[in-house]
Amino acid sequence: MMNLYKQMMGRFAIGVLTCMLLGGSAKVFAQAESPKEDDFFKIMKVPAPEGTILEVGGLCTLPNGSLAVTTRRGDIFIVENPTSQRPFFRKFASGLHEVLGAAYKDGALYVVQRGELTKLVDTNMDGKADVFETVYAWPLSGNYHEYSFGPKLAPDGSFFVTLNLGFPPDWWHPKSFVPYRGWALNITEDGKVTPWAAGFRSPCGISMIDGQLWYSDNQGDWVGSGSIMPVNKGSFMGHPASLVWTNLPNSPLKLTSEKFFSMNNPRIEFDKSGQPFKPLNIENEKFKTEFEAKKEIPELQLPAVWLPHGILGISNSEIVKIPEGAFGPFSGQLLVCDQGQSMVDRIFLEKVNGEYQGAAWAFRSGFQSGVVRLAWLPDGSLAAGETNRGWGSAGEATMGLQRLVWNNHIPFEMRAIRAMPDGFEIEFTKPVDRKVAEDLASYKVDSYIYKYHGVYGSPPVNTEKCAVTGVKVSEDGLKARIVVNNLRRYYIHTITLDGIRDKEGYFNLVHPTAYYTLNNIPEGKKLTAAEVSKQSSVKAVAAVKTAPVKTTAAAGKVVAKALTYDEVKPLLQKNTCLSCHNPNTRQVGPAFKDVAKRKYTVAQIMALIKNPKPEHWPDYSTPMPPMPQVSAQDAQKIATWIRSLNN
Repeated sequence: MMNLYKQMMGRFAIGVLTCMLLGGSAKVFAQAESPKEDDFFKIMKVPAPEGTILEVGGLCTLPNGSLAVTTRRGDIFIVENPTSQRPFFRKFASGLHEVLGAAYKDGALYVVQRGELTKLVDTNMDGKADVFETVYAWPLSGNYHEYSFGPKLAPDGSFFVTLNLGFPPDWWHPKSFVPYRGWALNITEDGKVTPWAAGFRSPCGISMIDGQLWYSDNQGDWVGSGSIMPVNKGSFMGHPASLVWTNLPNSPLKLTSEKFFSMNNPRIEFDKSGQPFKPLNIENEKFKTEFEAKKEIPELQLPAVWLPHGILGISNSEIVKIPEGAFGPFSGQLLVCDQGQSMVDRIFLEKVNGEYQGAAWAFRSGFQSGVVRLAWLPDGSLAAGETNRGWGSAGEATMGLQRLVWNNHIPFEMRAIRAMPDGFEIEFTKPVDRKVAEDLASYKVDSYIYKYHGVYGSPPVNTEKCAVTGVKVSEDGLKARIVVNNLRRYYIHTITLDGIRDKEGYFNLVHPTAYYTLNNIPEGKKLTAAEVSKQSSVKAVAAVKTAPVKTTAAAGKVVAKALTYDEVKPLLQKNTCLSCHNPNTRQVGPAFKDVAKRKYTVAQIMALIKNPKPEHWPDYSTPMPPMPQVSAQDAQKIATWIRSLNN
């Protein structure tokens, strides 16, 4: 602990000296030099033998501490001593069909192939599976997008699986071509199947947390952004394609497609030649939110916690609970991985009025490939299984197996956020500096939500500011309760604490922004005016440098000088552009320099930001969502900068 503190203070001292030389404030510079994610959580590679192809689809820690690794190529490896510098990879099975999950029970490994739940047993103890038993097989149409996920072991010993929808040529409206695509199924060891819930789109993140089935979905039509949701029997998770099978005798859900679309526009559209046309977001339209749709469809399950698209991922995957003793102050909370942005998020859950809600933060980015599976290892580190084939990811590698290791030092973070009758209570991992914590200028809150519609994704809508009018800091400095106006039920509340510093080193938070999904506002005692600080200093806000603008009077045209990358980077971050694009290399989307090579005009780029054309980039599998929320001023600066890259 002392070594880390000396390292941090060394940074701080250098910052102070630099600021003194420049005539600046030491504390202002300290914010830029505060510790980052990798000062506490290290990403370490699990070395595999040369030639081993680890397009990981499933992970499962075995009772002896070994790690079962399944792959999209159909192989299963048992990795012995996975936390050592020389782990041993033993091929347990091969020749299976896209294995996207694994679970261990009573000496057998259960895996989900594309078309079945399979039991594998090594009866002669030679280290290889010699019994392959089909527990239950479900129909397949042959569509490439019919992925199958799981299994997850239920408390009664049965298994849960989730089945992805198929993607027709008009991929923006996925379909359920065969029974139970877009459903969760419960399957017993003897092969008895019970349809459990419908309304899934691309449910890669199936998880069992404390006996409750959870899942995460990917943004798309009827899914404005990623989220995590509990899955209860008979629930409708939001996507209507699977409702074509609710007429089957054993369906626990009676909602029909006809009823759903009588209340919701399917947005099935055609161009002038009669070909299917991808519907676009309509600005300034009268729209419906998911919580408004629930008034008409009681079975509809709302997200417990939204994961804002492009900020906390674009293809959210597996959810795990942090066990006691692992990752320090975050024990008992959830981690959610993301395939597209090669990152892991953290979630604090609470129940208010019997419903789950809570806060989400970025936790650790920088994995080498798209993270689809997580598993805890005996030493308390977290295994991350990765792949990006056909999907793309922020990490440049196509696949991999890595570990996330905590170094036992406590980061300065928001540990938890709890809803209050008049705002939020924020708990910290370390005591805060009281002076800045009692300053209202240290806090900023606004809220927004997404559309519930048959268009691919949704921009943030109904955005409003929520004034922070008071704050009460606990005696020990570990909690700050803020009074917030304009709380809105079911909305995502963005809580930003840029001004907060820790008491010991005056460092800022590693992650100063949280996203709280407020499904219910609790009842209880509100703070009085006498209990709170209302002090507010005038803080200088670091503005993005404005490019010089030249006006040619004769032509009546405005010509903007392009910003540098350092100048435009805050705009790219604010508008989530960097979640999918990199200046020089292909990521989820094309590099900015490759966009520049197309020689679009500034006006064309601005139009493409608002309404992208995925057909312009046919070799990218993840389409860019419409971005109407980007202001015209920001779009012009970004477009001008992109254009400059071709010079």
